[in-house]
Amino acid sequence: MDAFLFSTLAVAIAEIGDKTQLLSLVLAARYRRFWPIAWGILVATLLNHALAGWLGAFAAAHIPEAWLRWLLVGSLLAMAAWVLIPDKLDEDDAPAPRFGPFVATTIAFFIAEMGDKTQIATVLLAARYESLVAVVLGTTFGMLLANVPVVALGARFADRLPLRAARIGAAVVFVLLAALAALA
Repeated sequence: MDAFLFSTLAVAIAEIGDKTQLLSLVLAARYRRFWPIAWGILVATLLNHALAGWLGAFAAAHIPEAWLRWLLVGSLLAMAAWVLIPDKLDEDDAPAPRFGPFVATTIAFFIAEMGDKTQIATVLLAARYESLVAVVLGTTFGMLLANVPVVALGARFADRLPLRAARIGAAVVFVLLAALAALA
């Protein structure tokens, strides 16, 4: 249960102000169809994080366990710094209008997650915890917690979100998570 909860929390926090949240806003504004977008986020995240989790499990088999905790601590501290940098959505990340909302969301989210902080977090969490399924489900649930409300609210409240304060809060939480991981 620790793997699921820690993975959910880490990814939900890492997603605050991330480009995939911005992508959620773009998709909600463009298609105005909640369920196909939400299902696309789920499918893309499951595929992307399953691959990342497999890579982390592979790394865990080849990296000494004593090093894994400190890699996780260092990564959480790096995430704390990374979330302070505002993300922007590149034009290449926006889905092509020729696809419907489900296909556009699935493709755009899968590509946007490549090399993203939540994908890297999934690799590291899968290396740290024995249960690959708990990590992948946790990171996927964290993505849904962060992005589905954005889709539900759509572009209506986009200008009112205090993203700077959210990024600072997320950085503080990552430092606290790093401290917990170091003490565990």
